[in-house]
Amino acid sequence: MSNNKQQSVTVSDTWNFKDDNIVYTNEIIKWINEEVVRQISLANNEPEWMLKLRLKALKIFREKELPKWWPDLSKLDLDEIYYYAKPEGAWAKESWDDVPEEIKNTFDRLWIPEAEKESLAWVWAQYDSEVVYHSLKQELTDQWVIFDDTSIAVNKYPELIKKYFAKSIPLTDHKFAALHYAVWSGWTFLYVPKGVKISEPLQSYFRMNKKAGGQFEHTIIIIEDEADAHYIEWCSAPKYDKISLHAGWVEIYVGKNANFRYSSVENWSLDTYNLNTKRAIVEENGYMEWVWWNMWSWVTMLYPCSVLKWDNSKTDMLGLAFANANQNQDIWWKVIHIWKNTSSNILSKSLSKWGWISTYRGLVDIKSRATWAVSKIDCDALLLDDKSVSDTVPQINVMNSDSIVWHEASAWKISEEELFYLQSRWVKEEEATGMIVNWFLSPIMKELPLEYASEMNVLIAMEFEGWF
Repeated sequence: MSNNKQQSVTVSDTWNFKDDNIVYTNEIIKWINEEVVRQISLANNEPEWMLKLRLKALKIFREKELPKWWPDLSKLDLDEIYYYAKPEGAWAKESWDDVPEEIKNTFDRLWIPEAEKESLAWVWAQYDSEVVYHSLKQELTDQWVIFDDTSIAVNKYPELIKKYFAKSIPLTDHKFAALHYAVWSGWTFLYVPKGVKISEPLQSYFRMNKKAGGQFEHTIIIIEDEADAHYIEWCSAPKYDKISLHAGWVEIYVGKNANFRYSSVENWSLDTYNLNTKRAIVEENGYMEWVWWNMWSWVTMLYPCSVLKWDNSKTDMLGLAFANANQNQDIWWKVIHIWKNTSSNILSKSLSKWGWISTYRGLVDIKSRATWAVSKIDCDALLLDDKSVSDTVPQINVMNSDSIVWHEASAWKISEEELFYLQSRWVKEEEATGMIVNWFLSPIMKELPLEYASEMNVLIAMEFEGWF
């Protein structure tokens, strides 16, 4: 067992490369207090109302206790985190050639320029606390699509920001929500006007490189009535001997008769605490789809939520968690049905090996006014050894007698019969296991763009190197 564990760490490290030559021109001290919050606000040139919001959030953070049911966070020392780090030469460039060479080399290894060439509508890149590159096709600009750094949008589009910022996820949501709002910086502000339909995916990457660093990006996505878009993000961080913290927030607003898909591939290192809250508000006849993949972080607490606010709104939530050695994946999918004829579909899949933990928490809350609501929940766990743990903790509240809810949960292991069948066809055991795993994951994989699905196949194959 110990040899296998060492092999896994070695394989993962090939994706955990770090940049040792980065110079930081603005680096906030390791601490969390009012002075740090004011420095971050000043560095982003914010208006007074945003500073007041930050200070209010800091007060809430100090007062709030951690929920008792959360995973163990005892090794996370918040006084040892850098809450803001700006690399030298970091501001949003429109030409890839203008990005600082060290940062460009990092994203070259993540294939951003190649991905852009594959007819993506735009590419957006953030490095630590700062956006370093963005590219937007002219035809989208002509349709008044807005794609900007949220920190910049606070000043460029103050009315839109004030209308939506912290409205779907309040400062008081939980302790780390308050921390996020106190120290947030950067990431995506996306506004798609009424009736605009974007056929190509919109893509973004963020990289957390700072040792003992924190990344607290804030995403706001507004899809107006009858608009249509697909947004993809890829996240990564290198492995150090110090704890890092990622606590990014996503607020999504889907208008009437609008459609939006949010895809996320989170590929963190084994010393990262990945604490995420994401929430979408869906209007009448609107549709919200989540496609999500998480692997390699030490502790993940990922909480996506769809609020089906008006009649006939619907959501699909498709996700995968991979718990490897020394990992705890804690995922809480939430759907709140508020009005009639709303529908939700949750498909959660988890892989666990080398004795570690994957937990699905599900909340489906159907209000009394949400008559004729329909919800289907399917939780599947694949355990790859005899010591791993997969827990399912569903909560279903139905406040009327007209709605329909299905819930199914399963946990299983790869059977000797399946392996024997494939091996009898001259398939090696390692390849046979990979084939079965890929079949298990196929409902999620088929929803990813081709280049992402191919990348996932490579990552899964790497996870099984040296397993046998």
